[in-house]
Amino acid sequence: MLRKFRRLFSAGPRDVSELPEALLSEAQSLQQQGQLDSAAVLLRSILSSHPNHWESLNALAAVTLESGDAEKAITLYDAVIELRPDRAESYYKRGNAANRLERPQLALADYDRVLVLDPCHARALCNRGAVLGALGRHEEALASYDRAIAADPADSLTHYNRGSVLKELKRFDEALSSYDKALELKPDFAEALVNRGNVLEELHRHEAAVESFDRAIELKPVHGEAFHGRAVALHLMNRFEQARADYDRAIALRPDFATFHANRGNLMLDWQRYDMAVPSYLKALELNPAELEAHCGLGQCFVALKQFEPAIASFDRAVELDASKDFLLGLRLATKMQACDWSTSTEELDSIAEGVGQQRAVCNPMTLSAVQDSPALHRTAAEIWVRESAPADDALGAIPARASSARIRVGYFSADFRMHPVSQLSAGLFERHDRSKFDVVAFAFGPQADDPMRARLGKAFDRFIDVRQRSDVEVATLAREMQIDIAVDLTGITAHCRAKIFALRAAPVQINYLGYPGTMGARYMDYLIADRIVVPPELRSHYSEKIVYLPDSFLPFDSSCFIADKTFTREELGLPPGAFVFCCFNNTNKFTTAIFDSWMRLLSRVDGSVLWLARTNAAAEKNLRREASRRGVDPRRLHFAAHLPSSAEHLARLRAADLFLDTFPYNAHATALDALWAGLPVLTCAGQGFASRVAASLLRCAGVPELITYSISQYEDAARDLAMNPERLLRLRAALAQNRPMTPLFDTERYTRNLETAYEKIYERHHSGAEPGDIDVRPANTAERGQ
Repeated sequence: MLRKFRRLFSAGPRDVSELPEALLSEAQSLQQQGQLDSAAVLLRSILSSHPNHWESLNALAAVTLESGDAEKAITLYDAVIELRPDRAESYYKRGNAANRLERPQLALADYDRVLVLDPCHARALCNRGAVLGALGRHEEALASYDRAIAADPADSLTHYNRGSVLKELKRFDEALSSYDKALELKPDFAEALVNRGNVLEELHRHEAAVESFDRAIELKPVHGEAFHGRAVALHLMNRFEQARADYDRAIALRPDFATFHANRGNLMLDWQRYDMAVPSYLKALELNPAELEAHCGLGQCFVALKQFEPAIASFDRAVELDASKDFLLGLRLATKMQACDWSTSTEELDSIAEGVGQQRAVCNPMTLSAVQDSPALHRTAAEIWVRESAPADDALGAIPARASSARIRVGYFSADFRMHPVSQLSAGLFERHDRSKFDVVAFAFGPQADDPMRARLGKAFDRFIDVRQRSDVEVATLAREMQIDIAVDLTGITAHCRAKIFALRAAPVQINYLGYPGTMGARYMDYLIADRIVVPPELRSHYSEKIVYLPDSFLPFDSSCFIADKTFTREELGLPPGAFVFCCFNNTNKFTTAIFDSWMRLLSRVDGSVLWLARTNAAAEKNLRREASRRGVDPRRLHFAAHLPSSAEHLARLRAADLFLDTFPYNAHATALDALWAGLPVLTCAGQGFASRVAASLLRCAGVPELITYSISQYEDAARDLAMNPERLLRLRAALAQNRPMTPLFDTERYTRNLETAYEKIYERHHSGAEPGDIDVRPANTAERGQ
């Protein structure tokens, strides 16, 4: 080893007759002045005549490392250590060089050697912690930082690093304390302020996070990460305009940082500005083709734009990068279901079911309920979703006890106060609430809407509050300030949901209702509105909420819904005049291979029959025609109905069909009510899950329970029997027409009184001091007639 260094230092430009100590002092002075090259030349001159001069060799190694040549520095430190193997500092410096070269195991070995020689070497303990953290050994890293702090409690960097490893361990409160300690020791530590802000975001303390980022920016106005962090906090607070300005500033400072572009895309995605989101994601992927968030966000943009094939490609790439990303497998499956791409459905379903069973966040429960009829699995998936996305949060503390009031203040929270099935079903309910007993308030979030339904709903409530630009904390605080007695979540775990409002406890009593057909699995949701068909006694254990059993069907209906006075001919609708027309106007994400197999067998068994479906997207239409052909059915027997802007005309055209075929395991909801209101028989298959029993609830309430089957084979046989027996089908149509004026299913006034009775019972129970409990509602005596 030493002979090699004699060759390296065999010549030098200086007269080395002087004592090497004098030259060494001069070299060290040059190093302190930043003249590293000159210092290195002088040190080599010393070593050319004094190759074993340890101090000069050590100094040259240090200068070389400071110059950025870590590889050569390691070689020099090897020689330094060979000369004096008992010097801890040499191992420490060689470890630092290995760390720079991203050789963590070599660095760790050197730091461990330092600690053998000097157990209280604080810097080695700190750097050792950093290496262990990079290796994912976070608990060991934390222990190393704790030893470093014990050795040197005044080192701000160690406290900072300790905060970072605690953040990785999701011990956010402790991480915040470490960052605060680092800032106490070094108040101008901008990076600590940035990471402190990031931790405050994790703690949902977004206002405090913004303040931390503000301080970082004040100290360092060109700190891109600080602007990015503040943008994320503002985004989470739904302050979209301010967030966009900060993302743009961060990108201007760090245009080559893919994550900044990806998160700007996430903002635009949440803002429903898809034309602005897509370029941000594409730029992120240009900079880093492995940017996972960009692939996921781009896929979601394509879904919103109904471009399902590129969406699936984006999710496929994301799965290749990290199949363990939370809910990614379910997101891809949901997209494939919308496109009726069943190419790998069996394998995906098995993988998702296994993942949910293992308590992994693989699929949201809404998607799962469309493909698996297992209420136990649905509950598990919901509990996982709540655990990962909206856990209970006591940041606002308990709601103080209130005196009871003559009027119950009910807050309805929804992303769907627009032309959407939830509002189409419930608008009449909101209008009919008894204002002498109830004060009814709407809290609207979700997509911007300017349609007739939004205008109607604006008049249906006592107050209609747009909370899209308010954070979850702000909305929950507002509801508390308004003294909302009962908070009703009409969105659940569906698109644009904001369950965190309820996790913060917006009201003393909180109810899961209508938008999401199943349990939310959240301890902060007190009740679920249901009936004894959708939640029968034998399946009660699969629901975490207490159940409010309405006496009829749980699903409301707006009896002012108008059917156009128009008779559509089959020819106008593109349907063959003499054919038996099976139809299903459900969304394509409810179509499964099993139900489509059944439909195709029906077409094969009923000569001349056709299947009439809603035209939802080009990919689904193409795939369904291909799947029909694969099953030996002429794809021309599938007919697709274009969207009609007039719901009244859509209801009128339904009468051109002969039989509505329901989907399984996710039944028709609003589409089944439409069909029954129009007098079209609906044939369903009832299962175990809430979503698979909705049509059965409607049919019993409508007085035609004979249209309920309990297996796919029974369903298929019943459909063929009805197609081959026109007289029986006519009798069913007649029964629907006869029952229509008197059935509770279409009696909005009765439904409203029943639901109000439920609210009164819930309110009385709460004010009596009793815990929530299951509630049975007896039917109201009122009824709407002659509609």
